[in-house]
Amino acid sequence: MELLAQILSSGIAVGMIYAVIAFGFQLTFSTSGTLNFGQGEALMLGALVGLTCVDTLGMNYWLMIPVVCLFGMIQGGFVELIGVRPAIKIKSEFGWIMSTIALGIIFKNVAENVWGRDALPFPSPLPMEPMTFLGANILPMEILVVVGALVMMLLVEFFNRKTIYGKAVVATANDRDAAGLMGINTSMVITFSYALSSLTAAFAGVLIAPLTLTGATMGGALGLKAFAVAIIGGLSSGLGIIVGGLILGIVETATGFYISTGYKDVPGLILLLLVLAYKPSGLFGKSAIKKV
Repeated sequence: MELLAQILSSGIAVGMIYAVIAFGFQLTFSTSGTLNFGQGEALMLGALVGLTCVDTLGMNYWLMIPVVCLFGMIQGGFVELIGVRPAIKIKSEFGWIMSTIALGIIFKNVAENVWGRDALPFPSPLPMEPMTFLGANILPMEILVVVGALVMMLLVEFFNRKTIYGKAVVATANDRDAAGLMGINTSMVITFSYALSSLTAAFAGVLIAPLTLTGATMGGALGLKAFAVAIIGGLSSGLGIIVGGLILGIVETATGFYISTGYKDVPGLILLLLVLAYKPSGLFGKSAIKKV
């Protein structure tokens, strides 16, 4: 039971990080039908900017978070403006894929030249001594990761449901053409969705950074796994994103405990292949019907 509790606690913390990054994929897909394949690099840049604020500028961790979120919004808006909007205008079906991948590579190279290739430690705002709960050793930062990820997703949902700008986002997601006819600037809504997407990734970066090393390569694997979570849970379902993240996080942790850390990525990829084969819309996603 103690081992099970340890696996669940560690898996939930990892899974919620995947979920909050995958939530960013859902934000852009719902408004524009496109995805930012540089989402992992947005997380990496958020973590490195946060490290600079805390370690170099001496900023308090909690005061640093709004700065990183603002940086994430600017970076996401830049990606949409440079890489996605031109492809949407010329109705290029796959142009935005290569553009976001290319921008992700550029951001990674810039990070390597600015911060170096070596992984750097990120100072933790909370004690790194584990607490015992139901026999499991849980770090205070792991609790912060879970709470922070949930709070971020709830705030975005509150924004979408209760504010006038959020309702414009929802309207664009439901029917972009109809939203445009009603006077909504859908181009700005799509830009905002990319900004919000990168904000969530940058926020995830500063959440996970104290638990791991921070460097230019940290975002690649996390972005790929978050994409797998988005596909497994369903790009049209917020609940699916959370469930998919928890499933992948717990399965990976259990594989690392019972088999080997060298195989921990395998079960999640097998699950991804099964979902793509038998339920392409995701476990909680809805199939889209297109008129031809």
